[in-house]
Amino acid sequence: MTAENDRPRPPVTSPSIVLLTLARRIENELGAALAPLELTVGRLGLLGHIAGMPGVSFSELARMSGTTVQSVHTAVKALAAAGLVRDRTARAGSASAIEVTAEGARLLDAAREVVARVDDLLFGPAADPIQRQVGDAVRTAFGAG
Repeated sequence: MTAENDRPRPPVTSPSIVLLTLARRIENELGAALAPLELTVGRLGLLGHIAGMPGVSFSELARMSGTTVQSVHTAVKALAAAGLVRDRTARAGSASAIEVTAEGARLLDAAREVVARVDDLLFGPAADPIQRQVGDAVRTAFGAG
């Protein structure tokens, strides 16, 4: 459709499209900010799940991450090789109990600082007013505001 002056009208605002666009921006900013820590957004999420639920199993991690158990095994193996997590019961035939190591906890603390800086950049006082509103709405919805 066109407006009276033959210029196209702006598209109808779709919450899905707006949030998807914002999510991509957040992921890009966060990914770039986490890179010096040798973390990706996905690895940070997995490490956070493990820290939040000490003794968590591979199956539980897969459910929380929305991925397969095989993918979680691969990712946890990489985190373990980096010294960030350990499996307290790593023996054939027994359930796993994965936990964050002291080095993993240190990295999570550093990552929290990075996330706070990205949050401030994208949703803080100097951010776009609409993005500030989104940030406020998220904090209010999840009891942090």
